[in-house]
Amino acid sequence: MYNFLIKNINQSKGQVLVLETQLNEILREALSAIGCAETQNDVELLRVEYLGKKGKLTLILRGMGKLSDEEKPRVGKLANEVREALEDAISDKKAYFEQKSVLEKLSKQTIDVTLSGKKLPAGHEHPLYLVLNQMLEVYQSLGFSVVEGPEIEWVKYNFDNLNVPLDHSSRDYSDTFYFTDDILLRTQTSPVQIRAMMGKTPPLKILSPGKVYRNDEIDATHSPLFHQLEGLIIDEGITMADLKGTLDYVAKILFGEETTTRFRPHQFYFTEPSAEMDASCFACKGKGCRICKGTGYIELLGCGMVHPNVLRLCGIDPDKYTGFAFGMGLERSAMFKYGISDMRLLFGNDTEFLTQF
Repeated sequence: MYNFLIKNINQSKGQVLVLETQLNEILREALSAIGCAETQNDVELLRVEYLGKKGKLTLILRGMGKLSDEEKPRVGKLANEVREALEDAISDKKAYFEQKSVLEKLSKQTIDVTLSGKKLPAGHEHPLYLVLNQMLEVYQSLGFSVVEGPEIEWVKYNFDNLNVPLDHSSRDYSDTFYFTDDILLRTQTSPVQIRAMMGKTPPLKILSPGKVYRNDEIDATHSPLFHQLEGLIIDEGITMADLKGTLDYVAKILFGEETTTRFRPHQFYFTEPSAEMDASCFACKGKGCRICKGTGYIELLGCGMVHPNVLRLCGIDPDKYTGFAFGMGLERSAMFKYGISDMRLLFGNDTEFLTQF
């Protein structure tokens, strides 16, 4: 395949003729040696012998300095062709030995296809989403449907239509992340309920899970990012008894039949009357301990009857329809369910901790 490089010595005289003769001789000699090489190491030694810094081809090229400017291109062209031919031949021979080595190894190896493969560790749902999916399953069995909305929200939907006063502290820059005076990161998933009420005619029965943001310092029970699940029912004849019965039933399903609940009066601007719902402490079962601060109960969620002003702002007649709403932090629910004392564990990447659930 390299015959095209074998030059017929012409009538040139002097140093040019000598160099061309030497180059052709090196080509013949090297190709023959490479063809007879028996190992990859032999090929490498031949590469150094002919193409190395002190190789035969390199030494000949040093003689080109005695040539005239007209003669150098002629000899240089031949020298480059010889170098390329030798590099190609060495590369082909090395590839041959590499393939031969692989084939020899494969011929000596056997694979038992009946052996079991290596079992790789599998991931699983995060404890937050374990709790969320359990809650969704329970509430959906009661007829609730899931709706979602944007995390970047208008002040109108996050505060105004929820009947929150203009001077309320939750509107302050110290409590809420604002992009502009009218756009913010939602502080609750309640805006999803506002959008649903404004876009549909009752009856409504919805859940709105998702991330929310507040300007809180990170500690064992607070984070600037956390998750909420809120629920809303709007229909004719809905009462506080419906609210209490629904939430007590769900608490027993999620946290055990022995769980007891209690409702304490509270103030939320978007519900009236409003309440905080507590559940009996998972650690002491209502007897009182350090975790529940001796009360036997842990605060679980806020709830109440939807304020008439909220209904009016959303285009719903409060004289015809009533409803209740509730909202809970998923982190708090996960901590309650699994006995976790520090919220930061839920946001870390400690696989030893996470694989317990």
